[in-house]
Amino acid sequence: MSDRYAVIGNPIGFSKSPLIHGTFARMTGQDLVYEAIEAPLGGFSERVDQFRTEGAKGLNITAPFKLDAFAYANELSESADRAGAVNCLKFDGDRIIGENFDGIGLVRDITVNLGVKMAGQRVLMLGAGGAARGALLPFLRQEPSELVLVNRTLSKAVALAEEFAGCGPLIVSGYAELADLAEGYDVVVNATSASLRGEMPPLPGNVFRGAKLAYELAYGKGLTPFLQAARAEGVAKLADGVGMLVEQAAEAFAWWRGVRPSTAQVIAELTVPLS
Repeated sequence: MSDRYAVIGNPIGFSKSPLIHGTFARMTGQDLVYEAIEAPLGGFSERVDQFRTEGAKGLNITAPFKLDAFAYANELSESADRAGAVNCLKFDGDRIIGENFDGIGLVRDITVNLGVKMAGQRVLMLGAGGAARGALLPFLRQEPSELVLVNRTLSKAVALAEEFAGCGPLIVSGYAELADLAEGYDVVVNATSASLRGEMPPLPGNVFRGAKLAYELAYGKGLTPFLQAARAEGVAKLADGVGMLVEQAAEAFAWWRGVRPSTAQVIAELTVPLS
């Protein structure tokens, strides 16, 4: 019988995970079945319990259940523990192991696929929500010269920075203070939800001065207001989050199956032109 895996969320019809993992399985010759599960709000644990009794081996988690998965796991990796959220579960008998590959996938997309180094660079992260939280530790492990976290509600960014104190050169700022910069940033990452609403974070244009990369975590939206602003300021390399999506999936697949699939073909197939 094929090993069973799935992605769980609500809603779940938009998910590319079945396509991605199905492709990975064919590429690597792995015998598995991967499905999509829409759990009712407030019913995460019950639905996962059911899936485990059906012989499930692992589970990807998407919105709004990453905090539920964090609470459901009885073992956590450092990445998941630091992020306070879980996007992947592995079932091994009574062990329910929680991982968070979002930040790892993002770093791999930036440094490997896009060829932009982060070590010794000035990095600006917009937003202090769940997406930013998951990326902070992997970003800091790249040893940037500084990582600036900016958020509309400064106290939220301060609280997040305090949790990661001692992990690296993490600085907190409000948007207004960015206008006083003497220089821009090498890498600018939009981890806010503004692009999902077709909006632009309140960024002064000077943050893009000299930037090597503007990265939009939202994917499949084309040239978002954030990416439009970056292009207008002369940023040569623009990217959305499709590479992160595929790379975090590859990390999960390797964790489950012991073999890491190639990602280039899948990224190419899912990429929406930035125009």
